[in-house]
Amino acid sequence: MRFVVLGGTRFIGPHLVRALAGAGHEVTVFHRGETEAELPSSVRHVYGDFGDLEQRLPELRHPAPDVVIDMVPFIAKSGGHGVMHFKGIAGRGLVLTSCDVYRAFGRLWRSEPGPPDPLPLTEESPLRRRDAPDRRTDGVDFDNVEVEEEVLCDVELPVTSLRLPATYGPGDAQHRLYEYVRPMDDARPAILIDERFAGWRWARGYVEDVAAAIALAAADERASGRVYNVAQREAYSETQWARMIANAHGWQGELLAVPPAMLPGSLRSDLDERQEYVVSSELIRDELGYEERVPLTEGLRRTIEWERANPPQGAEPDYAAQDRALAQLRDS
Repeated sequence: MRFVVLGGTRFIGPHLVRALAGAGHEVTVFHRGETEAELPSSVRHVYGDFGDLEQRLPELRHPAPDVVIDMVPFIAKSGGHGVMHFKGIAGRGLVLTSCDVYRAFGRLWRSEPGPPDPLPLTEESPLRRRDAPDRRTDGVDFDNVEVEEEVLCDVELPVTSLRLPATYGPGDAQHRLYEYVRPMDDARPAILIDERFAGWRWARGYVEDVAAAIALAAADERASGRVYNVAQREAYSETQWARMIANAHGWQGELLAVPPAMLPGSLRSDLDERQEYVVSSELIRDELGYEERVPLTEGLRRTIEWERANPPQGAEPDYAAQDRALAQLRDS
């Protein structure tokens, strides 16, 4: 099969491209050239800015791709979503959105009124009716609900949407493990967790597994026009997750659930803890046979190593404030 990947050189993208090329598919990647990932020599590169996509379409449309994959559908491409430029050319499209499309995400962030939505969230769960609380990525204003509304209703090009979880791993620009890796590396005796969220659960996925799910859906005709959640089968509580990181790290300190009034402001959350975020990925498992490939401990180990080597800027923890909170907790 022939694939055109719009984006594909950051975080999830290189794993996807390598998976497709490794399976013997022809892959063309359209990107700006700002990030040159290690990709197989068989991969064809077409360079350009997303805003000027129309100028490069002749190169991308010939030979005609079977599937076009938009890794960043929230970025406008010559005035429209990338896959829509391939109507009448490609057989199918695939876009990556997020599990933030659900109304439960708005309930969590207090932007959607009402009680917590039932769990687990499935592809049939209610979607948000209001804008996402944080619509910006890399300076781009977007909303994944709007993306899906635009591309999934077009009858000329069947499009698959994969709703991704909180994805961690080497290259994670959000550094989702750093808040735990740093104090563990600094041999802190205890890590403080807001007690309201100690048992709170969140849907996650390791970057290589998420990429494998995308490759699977891209290559399987049965995914045409479908919407799938992608997430680990079990949504771990925050305390469970921190302990798994600790075990992979080798840290043996305490994980302490602390009343929010005792916590430094940086460790308190404004989210509505009543709305957990447990997402079912059974549909893609049942229909396409998706399964994780990287053992959980190995994925955590790789991510820990990367976080150590690539600390985020301006992320110095306030250990003095944490020590005061710990002392207060001990004295109470």
